[in-house]
Amino acid sequence: MSENVDPTLRSVELIRTATARYTARNAAGAEIEFGHGEDLLSPVELLLAAIAGCSSIDVDTVTARSSEPTEFRVAASGHKVVEDGANRVDGLHLSFNVAFPDTEEGRKAAGMVDRLVNLSHEKYCTVSRTVERGTPVTHEVHTAVGDTAG
Repeated sequence: MSENVDPTLRSVELIRTATARYTARNAAGAEIEFGHGEDLLSPVELLLAAIAGCSSIDVDTVTARSSEPTEFRVAASGHKVVEDGANRVDGLHLSFNVAFPDTEEGRKAAGMVDRLVNLSHEKYCTVSRTVERGTPVTHEVHTAVGDTAG
């Protein structure tokens, strides 16, 4: 019997590997380790990476059809704000630094970057558009005591 799969669903599973250390894994098996520690990205840094990565994919996918970049760096930043004892990040900002060869194709690709960044922001980047919209986050909790490895 075939399983009904929702094509709109996006998900990851998070597994604790040590205190304040986690691995997130998607259905395809791709993993990223994060948490709290000098050698790890923090959850906020992952959010910044997701915003930068989403727009980067939009820009890179289109411009690479014309020319491979000689440099492609995106800095993502924001400021931690504490309001009424609650934390959040404000002033999210992306800074694109993209260069192409001095060829007809490279100039064509370079000429598209600004428009593509704007299109990504206004229409295509699911991550930044979700953050800007302020989508609610819900949760459920299941706890157990005793041997759960059964």
